[in-house]
Parts: sequence; structure tokens; C-alpha cells
Amino acid sequence: METRTPTAHAATARSSASVDRPTVSFELFPPRNPAAAPKLWETVRALEQARPDFVSVTYGASGKTRETSRAMVRRLLRETTLNPIAHLTCVGTSKDEITQIVGEFLDEGVRSFLALRGDPPLDQPDWQPHPDGVDTAGGLVELLREIESQRCTASPSQAVRARVRPLSIAVAAFPRGNAATGGTRAQDVASLLAKQEAGADFAITQVFYEAEAYLGLVAEAREAGVVIPIIPGIIPTTDPARLSRVAELTGVPVPRDLLDLLGSADDELEQHRRGTRAGVDLINGVLDGGAPGVHLYTFNKHHAALDLLEGAQLTGASRGTDDTAHATTTPEG
Repeated sequence: METRTPTAHAATARSSASVDRPTVSFELFPPRNPAAAPKLWETVRALEQARPDFVSVTYGASGKTRETSRAMVRRLLRETTLNPIAHLTCVGTSKDEITQIVGEFLDEGVRSFLALRGDPPLDQPDWQPHPDGVDTAGGLVELLREIESQRCTASPSQAVRARVRPLSIAVAAFPRGNAATGGTRAQDVASLLAKQEAGADFAITQVFYEAEAYLGLVAEAREAGVVIPIIPGIIPTTDPARLSRVAELTGVPVPRDLLDLLGSADDELEQHRRGTRAGVDLINGVLDGGAPGVHLYTFNKHHAALDLLEGAQLTGASRGTDDTAHATTTPEG
């Protein structure tokens, strides 16, 4: 797979500070154990140098990382220049619990959420939704808007702050349908339209490996009346083991030719280079097709993500000579 060279016009637009440059964002997750925290914050500082538009912070199934997610978002707000988007799930949670959780995030200064339904527990075959809960991501979007409205009604000060920094709500989209629920693309487009009508501001897609998957989703969504921006979610394709694991979790298969390309590399360095070229091709494909930007799933590592941005000429700031040399010659650790 050879990296396509963007046109001179496209390259200039992507590397400039123009308001028309594509957005860049990253996904991070709270460290699973305290020993991983220092490495995570090294990654945060490295990603910060790319001047992303935002970073999203995951929120474990059924809110199992509630406290660590809050702590991470709080630190991002207080110690970095990054704009965090807090993931929020609703499956198995009452409206009162969600209201409390949202209030905690809002009190910390969070003004952006990624509203997700979440997956039911795999180890509970007889699991039932909470009787006073929210069953869909669209319902969660509506609840978020209600919570914000109530806070503004109760406090004129909050109403002013809300006008200065309006609440922003993102939702998920699935280029090939939501494999977790057995849904088709057509069903996801209908769900995306419902989320838009509930008050969603933009969408971020699940992983995919061909530009056509994303472009097809967007075309079908636009025909159905979806007008909110849809940001492609992209995974660095440098680690075949990770790709296989993501396929298990999401149900999105990895193309055989990509796995063969990586598997036939002579060493990790060549594997990293091949994976980066494939990822740059994918980014170029979606941007050339009109994508508003890219959202990179980092897995709390920065080298592969930053190499992708560099290859696609999306870096928001020049990286130091030493860092650039290291990132372009060292596979992900």
C-alpha cells in the first residue's frame, strides 16, 4: 500500500492554522492501574503538542471507571490546554444516577459529552434494563439537554456560563452497522437521525478500514436527513495483535490484506512503517471525500497516532527534532 500524496492545495490547507483545516482529536482512557499513570501522562503531553481540537475520555461499561474517568478529566482541565469530552453511558443506570454523574462532570467544568448507550454485561444473560433508566443513546442526549436546562433555570449565573460555553453533545455512528446489537447500517442511520433530533451536535464513528465504509455511511445519512458533522474514528494500523483484539471487541473485521501486509514485514520497524502508510492512505481517503477531521483511537500511546498525523500533514505544531526522529523510526511500545 503506497501513501497517496495530497495535492498542493490540500497539503497547504491541512498544515495551516486556517479555520478550514480538518479537526484532529484523540481518544484516551483512564489508567487501569496506578503504575500506568506516569506513562499515560507522557502520552498526554506528547499529544498536547499536536494541538488537538479535543480529546475524549472513555467511561467503562456500566460506569465502572466513573471515579478514574472523573479524575482524569479533572486533571486534563486543570493541568493541560486540552479540551476533554467525557464519555457517558446509560445502560443499566437510573435517570437519577445519570443526573448525579452529569452534575459531577459539569461541576468540574466539563462542557462536552459523548453520549453512548453502552453494552449490557456479558456475564448476565438475563440482564434487564433499569426500570427508571434510559435505554438509548438518543434518550441520554435528551436527558443531558434536560439536565442542562434545569441547571440554567435554577441559576442565572449558570445560564450566563452556559451561553458563553454551550453544552456540546457527541454521539456514536457505525459505518457498517452496530455489530454489538446486530444492527445494519440502515438501522444505525435511523438511530443517528433520532440522536440528531434529540439534540446531538456531531457524531464520531466506530473503527473501519476502508474509506468507502465511512463515505457510504455519510452519503446514506445525508440522504436520510442527518446534517450534523460525522467525524471518522480511525485506529493506527501498526499492531496486528491490537487490530485482532479490536475486531473481537467491536465485531469489525480487519481486512485480510492488511494483516498479510503487516505480517510479512521483516521486523517491527518495517511493520510500523507499513501500518502507518496504510493509515495515512485511509486518512487521505476520508478527508478527500469531505470528512471534517479525524478522531484517532490512541490506546494511550502517542507514537503511532502522531506518525499518522505527520504523514497526513495534520500536525498542529512542529514536533521537536529528536521526537520526530524517534516517532518515525520506532514502533509503538
